[in-house]
Amino acid sequence: MTERAHGDGRSAAVEQPYLYRRRTLVEPDWTRFPGWADVTAEQWASAQWQRVNCVKNVKQLRAVAGDRLDEAFYEDLERDIASAATMSMLLPPQMLNTMVPAIEETARGSWTEAFYADPVRRYMLPVASDRRTDWPSHPFAARDSLHEHDMWAVEGLTHRYPTKVLAELLSTCPQYCGHCTRMDLVGNSTPTVDKRKLALKPVDRQGAILDYLEAHPGVRDVVVSGGDVANLPWKHLESFLDRLLDLETIRDIRLATKALMGLPQHWLQDEIVEGMARVAKRAAGQGVNLAIHTHINHANSVTPTVAAAAAAMLDAGVRDVRNQGVLMRGVNDTPEALLDLCFAMQGEANILPYYFYMCDMIPNAEHWRTSVATAQDLQTAIMGYLPGYATPRIICDVPMVGKRWVHQLSEYDRELGISYWTKNYRTSIEADDPDALTRRYPFYDPIDTLPKAGQEWWRHMNSPAEAKAAGNEAAAASRAASERQDAQVDSGV
Repeated sequence: MTERAHGDGRSAAVEQPYLYRRRTLVEPDWTRFPGWADVTAEQWASAQWQRVNCVKNVKQLRAVAGDRLDEAFYEDLERDIASAATMSMLLPPQMLNTMVPAIEETARGSWTEAFYADPVRRYMLPVASDRRTDWPSHPFAARDSLHEHDMWAVEGLTHRYPTKVLAELLSTCPQYCGHCTRMDLVGNSTPTVDKRKLALKPVDRQGAILDYLEAHPGVRDVVVSGGDVANLPWKHLESFLDRLLDLETIRDIRLATKALMGLPQHWLQDEIVEGMARVAKRAAGQGVNLAIHTHINHANSVTPTVAAAAAAMLDAGVRDVRNQGVLMRGVNDTPEALLDLCFAMQGEANILPYYFYMCDMIPNAEHWRTSVATAQDLQTAIMGYLPGYATPRIICDVPMVGKRWVHQLSEYDRELGISYWTKNYRTSIEADDPDALTRRYPFYDPIDTLPKAGQEWWRHMNSPAEAKAAGNEAAAASRAASERQDAQVDSGV
């Protein structure tokens, strides 16, 4: 709220589009769940208890939430598991507890409406009625939409960028997100997705990754991920990091773990804190930047335990704890939701807002995805509120291109929902492609967000190949018309 003076000296309140108010982090009371009514604080703080009591199926969710949820909700959930889910259910108590955090009702079915509306529930516990029936998947959706497997230099090592690699050490997580971009590999198979399997033994996979990095000194930055590194036994993770630090060409190491939020108790264990301190001390001594990247999508997920886990890692010597969230409809696709989350992370938990990725083009994800136009509007809306260093960029991860700021597109057909992007490097599978740096690569908006004419155009396309050809033709015509208009302006017509 600001004051603006009238001509007579009086002041009138002017409402800002977003009004910042500091909010103290709160750990929701887990005993409000019938199944956890007798769980002690000591149990809750135990990483082992959290893992043992993860909710993995509808029966276990019933045991925790009881009749506070209508039977219709459980049936809705079962339909989704059977017909649409690309990820199996795996919810640590910590994460489930951030759903409907302030609810106090105890009557039968009294949680149902709030549960359906809850932003954390919408992406961690999807139900059939969430998903679109007109366009559940985009025609160009793909299980490995970013071609990470195609770019494996050795098993588990994606060499996509000239100086950076992604090391997927394992294919499991402490929790499974419904929108997971690696749904092709990560987690258990579901009724609709038979997952790819890692073939090598972990020690052999790690050895092959390290051998490749030693043979390619142009790589300086390694994202150690999976899956989630929190599922790797600490002695194995520390051993890999030590061997990585033996390579003097490696200057940046980033550990990817959603568990800093989903299972913060893991990162508060003495073994982990002490081990991270050893690794961080060595990294700092060698001038290597060691950071943790986590994945938080809503302010309700930022609790005192999450803040404590981040503080423990920073105190251990980690340079930064950064967040890479995902922009999703119904979760965080408003300026208020994004800013509330960023202020909770940056101001209360010392987690740096870094990226928000547009949800990738995987199957059955259209109800989550937003258009590029929406992402651009959101990027503009959040500017100017946070410190510049803590203002996240909203990113479109364009297949065969990589991360691009949403305002970096070269052309955008909003009627057909096709944006075109260029790049300034070749991926590891384009060494012999002379056109890689001049080609324009398409990305596609959710069809239901398009104007009526655009939706009709897609509805009459008989195949992705036909749509791609027609889209390229439409883009060429649009570009030619724009060039003609520019020529007319230049000639004074």
